[in-house]
Amino acid sequence: MMKFLKGFKYAFNGILYCIKNERNMRIHIAVMLCIVIFARFFKLTAVNWAILFLTFSIVISAEAINTAIEKLCDFVCKEKRRLIGIVKDVSAGAVLISAIFAVCVGVCTFWQPTVFLEIYNYYINNIPELILIFLLLILLLLFVIFGGNKKKR
Repeated sequence: MMKFLKGFKYAFNGILYCIKNERNMRIHIAVMLCIVIFARFFKLTAVNWAILFLTFSIVISAEAINTAIEKLCDFVCKEKRRLIGIVKDVSAGAVLISAIFAVCVGVCTFWQPTVFLEIYNYYINNIPELILIFLLLILLLLFVIFGGNKKKR
């Protein structure tokens, strides 16, 4: 049982490492949080939510795998090598592919101009909530920019 629980500890350590050390991971998380916050204005079905959560997991998992591959490449080969560069580029490309398709999922799910107008009217008529949203967006921006470790493992 302890070995099983230690596995979770190691997994959480890996997730925290990515959040602390990879700006792109923080960007993905910030975007995900914004989507979840603004999704309340859309009438999403359980299937829509399932697709969104699956999309989030694909992008975040791809970023974590990319980080692992890059760190392994850096460990195995200290000097620049063409093949190592290709491996890192392909790994980063996989993240980009998942992010591009995540945007496509977002457009298919959220492109509802009438809801955009509802969101605008809601916040114009609820200034305290508008201020909270701006503060949240500023906090997320600070998280993305300054949320990382200065020293890397």
